[in-house]
Amino acid sequence: MTGMQPVLVTGATGFIGTHLVRELDERGWDVRATRRPTSDTSALSDTDVKWVTADVLDAATVRDAVSGCRSVVHLAGIGLASGPPERVREVNVAGTRNVLAAADDAGVARVLFASTAGTRRSEGVADETDLAPPIGPYQEAKLSAEGLVQEYYDDGLDVVTVHPTSVFGPGDTEFTGRLLRTVTDPKLFASLPGGVSFVGVTDVARGMLAALERGDPGEHYILGGQNLTFPAALDRIAETVDGSSPLLEVPAPVVHTLGHVAEASDEYLGVRFFPFTADMARLATTELFYSSEKAACELGYDYRPLTDHVPAAMAWYRDTND
Repeated sequence: MTGMQPVLVTGATGFIGTHLVRELDERGWDVRATRRPTSDTSALSDTDVKWVTADVLDAATVRDAVSGCRSVVHLAGIGLASGPPERVREVNVAGTRNVLAAADDAGVARVLFASTAGTRRSEGVADETDLAPPIGPYQEAKLSAEGLVQEYYDDGLDVVTVHPTSVFGPGDTEFTGRLLRTVTDPKLFASLPGGVSFVGVTDVARGMLAALERGDPGEHYILGGQNLTFPAALDRIAETVDGSSPLLEVPAPVVHTLGHVAEASDEYLGVRFFPFTADMARLATTELFYSSEKAACELGYDYRPLTDHVPAAMAWYRDTND
């Protein structure tokens, strides 16, 4: 907010980060954001964000970025699409440690840490209490980072953690892009079994701002959306964009077998099939549904149905693929 010390956003040029910075800027916050020398900041060229060059793995640049800020939102991190498992662990764990240490030393009023809903899981609809064994290097790294957050909170740092579910919206070439391609490319006629909690990126940005402003110190909040199976979600998306729903659902045993093959290839041949292991294949065929009741009650969080987010995502998709 104008006149206050700035909020620092790491990972500001990423998918969620771009939308969060825009939300903060539109609400009058003084926003400082990190970028690397190679970062593309054009998506936020019409905002008043103040850019600082920093790398979460460079503790000195992180300290400089945090200095003078009232609060920090730590979004910077990478998944398996962006690097090998060792790099995923390094960025998500060591990077988080650097941000927390800098925030603690600077005496910031609050840190908001973005983890993943993947560290919670149940056979039904999961909530914040449903801690689950991590599957894959990304979830392992995020759970380790949550452990660091807890340590700093226990030592007196005000930290709140949010857990976005499966985020959909413009700017996301991975999850969103694959879904939109599935309903617009006639050659893609099959869908996976299983399902997820589909949440719009603008809803996540607003939920993060609510957690920054009103979250209880040390608490965790799932920022989820509409629980849908993949076939049901693709039907809704296809209807909204006048596309085609997949005709077939790949049987779960087939996906599980592919996971074993990919894992063996990685182990014995050094051939990496992203992002597939036997455990991840089983996870891909599971209904990963979540409740956001806690965030709704304590933060006033709300979300819109998937179809409300499809037009903006489709306009972006067509623009970037023309």
